[in-house]
Formats: sequence, structure tokens, C-alpha cells
Amino acid sequence: MGEEGTESDVVKNTATKSNPKLKLLPLIALIFYDVSGGPFGVEDSVRAGGGPLLSLLGFLIFPLIWSIPEALVTAELATSFPENGGYVVWISAAFGPFWGFQEGFWKWFSGVMDNALYPVLFLDYLKHSFPIFDQLAARIPSLLGITVGLTYLNYRGLHIVGFSAVLLAVFSLSPFLVMGVLSIPQIRPQRWLVVDFRKVDWRGYFNSMFWNLNYWDKASTLAGEIENPSQIFPKALLGAVVLVVSSYLIPLLAGTGALNSNPSKWSDGYFAEVGMLIGGSWRLSGGSKQQQQCLTWGCLKQK
Repeated sequence: MGEEGTESDVVKNTATKSNPKLKLLPLIALIFYDVSGGPFGVEDSVRAGGGPLLSLLGFLIFPLIWSIPEALVTAELATSFPENGGYVVWISAAFGPFWGFQEGFWKWFSGVMDNALYPVLFLDYLKHSFPIFDQLAARIPSLLGITVGLTYLNYRGLHIVGFSAVLLAVFSLSPFLVMGVLSIPQIRPQRWLVVDFRKVDWRGYFNSMFWNLNYWDKASTLAGEIENPSQIFPKALLGAVVLVVSSYLIPLLAGTGALNSNPSKWSDGYFAEVGMLIGGSWRLSGGSKQQQQCLTWGCLKQK
């Protein structure tokens, strides 16, 4: 019995060492990429909203009525079911394995469709500095290379992905923070109040809000990788909510307040031009390339 117990302990210790548990900061970064990944793609909210006002109000109000409640539900259920199955385990426990399978399959399908956008968005930003990526001959090999590279990182293990996500979040979001600081002397608050209700595309507007502030339940699939989920998980979700909302509002406040640009210009990749207009060409060639790295890591949104 003593030998069997010793062997069992050795196996358990070996498994623990080979699968290190996630700490708070890597968990915040992974939840951030589960939900957001940065302000890439929020530009459409200005165009669909007919101006800055509805876009800014949306990213202030929508988190209160959707993101925070969803994060609270996720925190409660993830700590009650601290397993990597996450929402699949919840549905299976409540309604049985058939509906659990449906939840898992359609979430996987949704993730495939969603993650396919991020390498494309990456190249949409990159082509502002390197026009060659606007050509099909360069785009296809680049898309394949990004996909293979990110797949390999996932294969290496979640702890490596988490550590890399922290570094990349700091590296890729810092240009937006710098842009926000540089924009302060140029900001005119009255520009934030511009809205033309005749040009509002309500379907596109709400789709932008929902897409950029949804999917907090994805974080539940990380619950089995945390040492003490009942303490760490709620803190990580709170930190991620603040980070996600800030990563949207700071660039939008800077860009729409400092520039008197037509809302129709706000489309995917426009933040690269905003950075150039606010900070000069060095911001486009240096800062935006840092921003672009974040897009590739959006593909890590599914475990």
C-alpha cells in the first residue's frame, strides 16, 4: 500500500510539473484575448453609429448591461465546475449530454468562423505599412504562416501561451496608450457628440457592440488550469473587463476627439491612419506594427 501510494504521488507530482497552473496575470491576458484582443475592428462602430457619440456610449453602457453580468455568471459557474469543459459541463449537468454536445459543437463552429477573421485583420493593418500584403501572392502564404505558428504555440501548452499573451498585450497595447497621451492637446470634446441618425446602421452597430463585448463564457474553459479558481478567477474576470473596455475607449476617445474625420472613413485598419495623423509617420511605421502583432494572437481565443 505504501509503495502504491508513493507511485500515485509521483504520478500526480509529475503531472503538476508538466502542466503548470495559470497565475493571475496570464489568466487576465488569456481572458482578454478570449473576448477582445484589442481595439482592432471597433472602427466600424463609429461608421455604423453615424458618428462618435453612439460608439462611445455603446462601449460605456453595453458592458454594464451585458459584459459584466455575463462575466459574473461565468465566474460563479466556473468556480462551481472548475473543469476545462467549461460551458459544456454546465449544459451537460443541467440538460444532459445531448445538449452538452450541441453546445460544444456549435461553440467550436463559432470559434472557427470567428478566429478565421484575425489573420485577415492582421494583414489589413500590416498593408498600411507594407502594401505588398494587399496582393494575393503575399497574403495567402502569410495567412498560412500565421495559422501554423499559432497552432504550434497552442500545441506547446497553455502556460506558454499565457506568458506570451502577457508580453504581447503590453507590447501591442502600449502604442494606443501613447496615442491617447499624444492626442490630449488636440482633443475637442464637442467632436465626441457628433451623430447623424439618418446614417445610423443599427444592425451593424449592435453587431459591432455584441461581437466586441461578448464571449466571456469562453473563459470558463480555463477553470481547470487554475490553482485556486474560487479566488483567482473572479479577480481575473474583473481585471479583464477593465482591460477590454479601456482598450476600446482610449483609442476611440483619442481618435474621434483629436481628428475631425468623416465617420465613413472609420473601417477596419483605420487606427493605423489615426496613429499617423496624431503622432506623425513614426507612429505608423513603428507603433502600428506593434499593434498588428495583437491581431495574430486573437487566433488564440479558442483553446
